[in-house]
This record gives sequence, C-alpha cells and structure tokens, in this order.
Amino acid sequence: MMKLRGIGASKGIAIGKVLIKKQCNITTDKKSIQSIDNEMERLEDAKKQAIEQLKQLQDNATKNIGESEARIFEVHQMILQDEDFMGRAKEIIQNEAVNAEYAVSCTGKEYSSLFKEMEDPYMRERAADIVDISKRLLELLTNQQDLSLSELTEPVIIAAKDLLPSDTVKIDQKKVLGFILEEGGKMSHSSILARTMKIPAIVGVQSVLSKIQDGDEVILDGENGYVMITPNSEVKNEWLKKQKEYKIKLNRFNQLKGTKSITKDGVVVKVNANIGMPEDVDAAIENDAEGIGLFRSEFLYMNSKTMPSEEKQFKAYKTVLEKMKDKMVIIRTLDVGGDKEIAYLQIPKESNPFLGYRAIRICLDKTDLFKTQLRALLRASIYGKLGIMFPMICTLEEVQKAKKILEEVKKSLQNEKIPFSEDIEIGIMIETPAAAMISDILAKEVDFFSIGTNDLTQYTIAVDRMNSQVAYLYNTHHLSVLRLIQKTIENGHKENIWVGICGEAAADPTLTKIFVAMGIDELSVNSGSVLEIRQMIQNINKKESKAKLKI
Repeated sequence: MMKLRGIGASKGIAIGKVLIKKQCNITTDKKSIQSIDNEMERLEDAKKQAIEQLKQLQDNATKNIGESEARIFEVHQMILQDEDFMGRAKEIIQNEAVNAEYAVSCTGKEYSSLFKEMEDPYMRERAADIVDISKRLLELLTNQQDLSLSELTEPVIIAAKDLLPSDTVKIDQKKVLGFILEEGGKMSHSSILARTMKIPAIVGVQSVLSKIQDGDEVILDGENGYVMITPNSEVKNEWLKKQKEYKIKLNRFNQLKGTKSITKDGVVVKVNANIGMPEDVDAAIENDAEGIGLFRSEFLYMNSKTMPSEEKQFKAYKTVLEKMKDKMVIIRTLDVGGDKEIAYLQIPKESNPFLGYRAIRICLDKTDLFKTQLRALLRASIYGKLGIMFPMICTLEEVQKAKKILEEVKKSLQNEKIPFSEDIEIGIMIETPAAAMISDILAKEVDFFSIGTNDLTQYTIAVDRMNSQVAYLYNTHHLSVLRLIQKTIENGHKENIWVGICGEAAADPTLTKIFVAMGIDELSVNSGSVLEIRQMIQNINKKESKAKLKI
C-alpha cells in the first residue's frame, strides 16, 4: 500500500476504483494564414457556440446544483464577451497573421499567468476559469472533445491533474465517488463544487498520476487529505467501518437543523455563516446558520471589471438581508489590498503589501469610494437586520474617522429623504495585535468585535501564511494568539459588547471548547461547518471547560 498526502478539500471517505481523466492535448501550433478575415470569423463563430454551451451548462447547473454554483458559467460568458480577452486574441491574429487556435492558446496562457501571480488565493484559483474558457474555444476550433464525466458507466474515484469548472458540473453524482487532483487549492471551483455536492475530494497531491493506474483501488480521506493506494483487506475493512460511522455522523448533523447552539449548561453561542457573494446565502440557509457573521463585500468588487455602482451594491446587500429575514447580517466594508488586488483601483505595488495600503486605510483615503458603499449599505438596512463592520483597525482614530464618515452619509440620505434603519450595529475586525492590545479602548466605540484569526495569527507570529517555507509556523493554537483572543473577549464584555470570531479558526473543532471557555458569543464559519460546530457547542459544559482553561 502507498499513502500520499494532499490538501483535504471536501470532507468524506471514498473507497473504490480509480479512473484517470487524462488531459486532451489539442494542437495549437503556430501557422501562417492567408486570410485574416476568415480566421477572425472562425474565432467569432467559436465564441458564439461557446456562449450557447455555457448558457446550457448554467441552466443545468442551476437545476442540479444550485444558482450560486451555476453563476461561474455566467462569469465565463462575461469573459468571452469582454473586449480585453477576445480583443487580445484578435490582436494576435491581426498582427501576426496566425491561426485562431494559436491566438487563443497564447491569450489563455497570458491571462492565466496573470491570475496565478496574484497573492490572494481566491483570485489565484481564477486562473482555472481562463484555462477552461480557452479549452472550450480550442475544442470548438479543432472539433476535439475531452472525456465527459456525465458518461461514466460505473462508480469511480476520478484522478486528474485538475478539473475545470465545466468538467465538475457535468458529473453524474451517482457515479463519482470522489476526486484526487494534483493541482488546485481549497478555493478552486472544483473544491467548492465538491463541497456543495458533498463529494469527498483531495487536491494538491503531487505526482499522484505517476503513482496510480486506471483500476487501482484507493481509499480517499477528504478531511485529512490522505490517499491510500491498493490497500490490503485489513486496511480496507477498517476504512469501510470509518465510512459508515461518517455517514451516521452526517445524519446526526442534519438532525440538528432547527435546534439552537447552546452549551450543556445553557450558554448561547451563535453559529453564523461566512459568505462572499449574495448567492452564497442559500447554502447558509440550507445549513441552518443563525445569521451571516461575515459578508466579504470585496468579492463584489473583485468579480467586477469596473467599480460596482451604489445601485449594484444596494441590490446585493438587499438580497442577502431579505433572504435572512430577521437574522443578523454583518457586512464587512471593502477589504482589499494586501493579497487582494483589483486592477481598476490602481493600488500601487508595494514591497510588503500586508503592512501597507489596505482595507480601512484605503477607505479612509478614498472617501468617495467609501461613501458609495456606505450609502448602499444604509439604503439596504431597511430590509433586514444589518451590522456594518470595519476591517484592519489598528488605531482609535481610524474607528472614529470611519464612524464620522458614516454619520455624514446618514445626514446626506436624510437630506435626500432616502430611508434607512437607525437600528444598525457597528463593529470592527480585531485582526492586528495593535487592535487586540487596545481593545479596552476600542470597545467603548462600537457594538461588537469580530476577531479575524487569519491575519491576527500571521501578524502575531510574524509568519506569511502564503509562504510555503514558513507556513508550518502558522498556528492559531499558539499561546500568544490565544491570549490576544482572550484579552479581546474580556475587554469587549467589560463594555457590554458581544465578541465573535470569523476567521478560519472559528470552524476548527479542536478550538471550539477553548473559545467557548473563553466566553466567545459567536462563531462565524463556512456554511458546511455550521452544524458540526453547533454539535460541538451542544456537547460542551462551559463552566467546566472554563475551570480547566489554561491560557
């Protein structure tokens, strides 16, 4: 038996035979052409056919998986209609008098490389969208087509270099037991769709295709990221037992829907959901989240070619607030810079962007941009229960300036006789050691704290979590990080404000008991983790856990 390690992208255990999905090698050799007009026409025809295919994929995905997951194919259509992408391919045909296949291949490589160089993991994974779009155009131009995962004849575990969004959405869920991919990360579309469809998946398994063959039996542990190739009968029986236990556990999670997140000794700890786009709220509702603890509004900006207008933002916020009804929706104001790049904002390159021009610093500098977002938020506030949260706070002055600008926007709306709710909670992210250390002062200015453990951890330990050479040092269990969290909770409670956690650590079951013992009021997690964390809370006695806490 051979055991390999990758990144657990979608929880679950799969046991079965492997089918290797080989990449379709489409010839894109550079060829001189006689007629530029004919080649332009070929490219335009391929584009039209691709858009029709994508519309069909979007319709099918909406019916079979969900509206939010299907939106990726709408994005693909937008890219094909974008003057930059298609314009670049046409420019190559025009200037070099070459075939459309070569022009599309060059354009795809150029644009996917741009995305791969971005520091933000979400944006870096968008390189796969460009590869997918380019592949679709090349298949149409060459009349070649890859193996479809909708045509499988028996249940298998798919092994591949990577799966593109259009590959994943076509799968027959009864025939695909799991995914093992050499490439990709937790934020790739393949990973996101696997979690949505509850298919176990492991990504980033280096060189797995050279160590596995069609028909090999494997065990896939999607939670811990292990692949076991050709296990013996003893190991297989052990994992069949674990698989059965896991399915029983999932059924127990589903039975928790409609129950409250309350400890054995009666302490309420709300479990909310993190979302990035309005469409994500459906998964939060499906998993019975008690509210939205973090709406990452920057994704509205990152998924747009131009600055999203006040009206566009208003509609997005309104949609989420209406769907969540009387449940709290906390929307974080624009948090870009650092590892989140947006070309149209023209943020200059920095030698150390995580310590530079980002988040609230941008908003307090570009006040017109900030006011546009605040107007949209205030207008949407009448449709639900809104909380506004300012990110990356380091000083008292930043909070006071942000609140002052918010008051200016309120007065402007009042003068225009535009309604908004007066019952809005104002909070800040505690994600720097500076904010944690002065949380006693900051607590006097706001209604709540939400601790962003991702940045708090890397700033406290001085480790870049994206740097593979030092990423092993990144550890939210580090005593220094836990002490800052404890200090923040205590200082918040002294001023009678509630304190939550919205970073990745909120969904870590090994930390739940510690956070509850500290006195945390809310945990905001990815939608798929809501019920698991609720179960953890229901099995904790806070008083007993607090007595044992050593921080």
